[in-house]
Amino acid sequence: LLSLLFALQVHAQTCNDSITPATPDSRFSDNGDGTATDKTTNLIWMRCALGQTWDGSTCTGSAASYTWQQALQAAADTSFAGNSAWQLPNIKQLNSIVEVSCYDPAINLNLFPATPSSRFWTASPIAYANYYDDAWNVNFYYGNANYINKYNHYYMRLVRSDSN
Repeated sequence: LLSLLFALQVHAQTCNDSITPATPDSRFSDNGDGTATDKTTNLIWMRCALGQTWDGSTCTGSAASYTWQQALQAAADTSFAGNSAWQLPNIKQLNSIVEVSCYDPAINLNLFPATPSSRFWTASPIAYANYYDDAWNVNFYYGNANYINKYNHYYMRLVRSDSN
């Protein structure tokens, strides 16, 4: 019975209205094809994590998890919304969509619905001696960045530049 009650709990993002949102809806243009353009950075983002499906209004299904090397390859192999220039974002790019006024997940859910409150890979490896097996990720539970072993399995959201 306890597991059934736990399964029925509704998850809700928590936001602090006293903190000015970093990624308000007005900062993005909905391209109508499952992508959104960030008017500040001119980057085009997939609204769903890879593995999820855009149904015209939200992301459905489950996000897929990848090792870092698998994530880089999946990005190179992806064609979406009529474009094949998708890539794994670098740490600066992925940090740019963290919503600092919210957690669980720390992202604008109007633009990026059904985002898992978990780690997402970046294309940025660690540039320190003895950390060659690590790469940067952003944990969208709180929005913090950290590095972790490339053999772990995490989610990914793809990006491309406006010029591609």
